[in-house]
Amino acid sequence: MSLSLVVAFCWFIAANVAALIPSRDNHWSRAYVLIATGIPLLGWVTWENGPIIGLLVLFGAMSVLRWPVYFLWKRIRG
Repeated sequence: MSLSLVVAFCWFIAANVAALIPSRDNHWSRAYVLIATGIPLLGWVTWENGPIIGLLVLFGAMSVLRWPVYFLWKRIRG
């Protein structure tokens, strides 16, 4: 298994642990940090393992960060 996939799995574990900790701002500050670290990580995974694995990691990240994706989709649609 490549190093980028190991780091991506650690990102998924960190995202799940961050979701378990109570937050006053509904976890948005943690979501911003996860997005900021996840986008370059997604590029690294795609570059090192190919587009199919990159899409799988993207869909996994979208399932973890579903509310930011929902609000982005809502803003795009108008």
